[in-house]
Amino acid sequence: VQLQASGGGLVQAGGSLRLSCVLPGRTFSNYFIAWFRQAPGKERAFVAAIRWSGGPRYYADSVKGRFTISRDNAKNTVYLQMNSLKPEDTAVYYCAAGNAITSESMRSQAYVYWGQGTLVTVSS
Repeated sequence: VQLQASGGGLVQAGGSLRLSCVLPGRTFSNYFIAWFRQAPGKERAFVAAIRWSGGPRYYADSVKGRFTISRDNAKNTVYLQMNSLKPEDTAVYYCAAGNAITSESMRSQAYVYWGQGTLVTVSS
């Protein structure tokens, strides 16, 4: 099962991008869908998560107030709207799906299905 992430690109600081993650045609009803990112030389880090069935959204402190995760069930797609981008947001962004409990939703080990990654570059 492969998720399809897209929407990355080059943007100036202060700009916006919207990433998309298309889920394949299977049931993810109670799964968490999350975005992680990995900057050069750094470990993969949690960005945001939402349960496919709805409910609260979770964000890393570094992106709160700037990024918004949302889902469109009809399109089988999860989005990450990124506003007020900063150079430190530069990374490869991955979407992931996992049948995680809430307390584990920020850990990459809780996710079993991953997308291929999309590169976001923010210039200063």
